[in-house]
Amino acid sequence: MARRRKGRNISGILLLDKPLNLTSNGALQRVKRLYKADKAGHTGSLDPLATGLLPICLGAATKASAFLLDADKRYLTTVKLGEKTTTADAEGDIIETRAVEGVTPQSVTAVLQQFIGEIEQLPPMYSAVKHKGERLYKLAREGKVVERKTRHITIFSIDLISLHDDLLELDIHCSKGTYVRTLAEDIGEQLGCGGHVAALRRTLVGPYDDSAMVSLEQLQSLGHEGELQALDQLLLPIDSGLVQWPAVKLGADASHYLKQGQAVTASSIPASGWVRIYDHEDRFLGAGIIDENGMVAPRRLMLT
Repeated sequence: MARRRKGRNISGILLLDKPLNLTSNGALQRVKRLYKADKAGHTGSLDPLATGLLPICLGAATKASAFLLDADKRYLTTVKLGEKTTTADAEGDIIETRAVEGVTPQSVTAVLQQFIGEIEQLPPMYSAVKHKGERLYKLAREGKVVERKTRHITIFSIDLISLHDDLLELDIHCSKGTYVRTLAEDIGEQLGCGGHVAALRRTLVGPYDDSAMVSLEQLQSLGHEGELQALDQLLLPIDSGLVQWPAVKLGADASHYLKQGQAVTASSIPASGWVRIYDHEDRFLGAGIIDENGMVAPRRLMLT
């Protein structure tokens, strides 16, 4: 028996400006309720302390969320120098204080260069990484510290925005899986004074920047007025999250067979890699990959 829908069959991507002191799941549930959506998911958690860009995927767009999870990110972060905390951010207890001496823009810039490129990073205990089936943050709250494996990440750039007394503001462009809290703590150690994240704001996720973000207050205002059509107009099309891949247009017959899960041919196909697939009427069908035979093989259909 078909599952009975509990909400509207609405699809698209909303660029939410997540507010302070709200979990990513809490923000997701509020958006889902406002849109009366049947299905919703987000594209990578932001800590309650963090604000900024949180793409919310509704309906068929939830199938694109995994690709956005793998995307590069960008953050504006303020590092409080001279204080180390249990969580490496302002939510934790201060466990060490040191004098902030000899820290200059020149010394900061020199230290930042040490972190550019491919590096290994140890996930913090206060993280959602699992150890033997348990989230690390649950173990940390019990006072336990367990062995963790380092992760391979890439820091594309770190720019010094400002340095005022013991507050260091940075613009960080990094790969998926980067813990900015750990990076800030490591930078503080290299500066000789320690540090923790005092504020964090995400400004970029893959192809999306913060220029088109919508606040929860804006959404709630429209929602209270019952303006579902106005809310829907804020949604971006699903394929906007995959613009980094070339587009492939199929004929009518090829579109039919691809939707049955078969690899097909097209008049113009890249040599390899992921592609966005469109039918003969320019409707977005989903994500595919060029297989070893040079054909378009469906990998994630996103039909609305």
